[in-house]
Amino acid sequence: MTAPIPILFLNGPNANLYGLDPSGTYGTESFPALKARCERHAESVGVGLDFRQSNHEGVLVDWIQEARGTAAGLAVNAAGLTYTSVAILDALLAFPGPIVEVHMSNIWKREPFRHHSYVSRAATGVVAGLGGLGYELAITALATLVREVRA
Repeated sequence: MTAPIPILFLNGPNANLYGLDPSGTYGTESFPALKARCERHAESVGVGLDFRQSNHEGVLVDWIQEARGTAAGLAVNAAGLTYTSVAILDALLAFPGPIVEVHMSNIWKREPFRHHSYVSRAATGVVAGLGGLGYELAITALATLVREVRA
């Protein structure tokens, strides 16, 4: 039996409030429900998922740096830090594996300041606007990309 592929999925500021946003921009699924959904999906595609959230930029940077020794791939929803954090970009650029940037909403249909992503500069690919399904697609994509590199 093959060992699960270790994937780190990071969520940035306010992602813990998913499902509570009165605007509906991020859907109705709560963050705990999204985490459980991702864990079930990860198991079904042979991924050992480490799913985390922080409201603090430095914590996210620390986790990205730590992942260099533990994760084969990264999924990142940097949330509001997507548009501002050079520190997260620099940490991601030092990560040797594939990176998938994820957004619950379609950032290109929103305010103009959200149209530029620092994370995209380091990302292998981007999934946006598909809500929780996008999270599952990111996990599947990372599993596929890691397996291709290992083959």
